[in-house]
Amino acid sequence: AILGPPEVNISSCPNCINVTIKLPTSQFRDKGKLQSLTDIYEELYYDITLKSLDGEHKRPRQTTTEEVFSTVIEELYPSRNYCVSVAVTASLNKHFIPSPWKCVTADSEAQQG
Repeated sequence: AILGPPEVNISSCPNCINVTIKLPTSQFRDKGKLQSLTDIYEELYYDITLKSLDGEHKRPRQTTTEEVFSTVIEELYPSRNYCVSVAVTASLNKHFIPSPWKCVTADSEAQQG
């Protein structure tokens, strides 16, 4: 079974971007009911790759036990464009498809009011 791609939405915040991730659906059924990946693997890993003018940076791997969750990537340069791609993996499953790139411009502090 191949994991992915996850559903990813990103929005900007001051000097940061907020990434909302929805785990990919699984192909596994139990008594006819489609199981979520958390049903099967309990804990999943996600790797976020951040792309900007400086090139691509892989963020430290993080774990989740939730179907939908958010994470904030901080300390970014304001008014700069960032793109994010997320890959979801499990300890027992190394086959995955990363999400398509999603891009957003980080807000500057000054825009808040």
